[in-house]
Amino acid sequence: MIGGTAVVLVASTRAARGVYEDHSGATLVDWLRSAGFSTPDPIVVEDAHFAEAFETAVADERARPRLIITSGGTGLSSDDRTVEAVAPHLDYEIPGVMYALWRKGLESTPTAVLSRGVAGVIGRSLVVTLPGSPGGVKDGIAVLDGIYPHVLNQLEDRHDH
Repeated sequence: MIGGTAVVLVASTRAARGVYEDHSGATLVDWLRSAGFSTPDPIVVEDAHFAEAFETAVADERARPRLIITSGGTGLSSDDRTVEAVAPHLDYEIPGVMYALWRKGLESTPTAVLSRGVAGVIGRSLVVTLPGSPGGVKDGIAVLDGIYPHVLNQLEDRHDH
């Protein structure tokens, strides 16, 4: 069965401090809920506290969400540390997912290749780090919508072909 639980973590110091309202997290949550996932509202944290929030989200194997999507913190700024927070927890990476995301982004934005995102697996959970931009999130949804059912089935050792 596809669905289950999902969580969206947003790394944005300015949004966490109320300087502006984050829309990327809400867009992702709306998509996940429409796909049948039980998903709380996005968790928006300052970049400096992202690692702690991510560790909390993945700590309990029995309660770990099937799908964990992050937004923000994948760029080149000194406080963009999402990849460094996520990568050590991955059992293995899925580089093709990131390739697909970069390729989709390049259709409209030459700077899409500057995202240092990572995708991979922790236990039976799919983890994908997306840029924080609205376009990056839109591209992420376009790519993930076509692959997440197959990935989640494979992680449960079920095959949908």
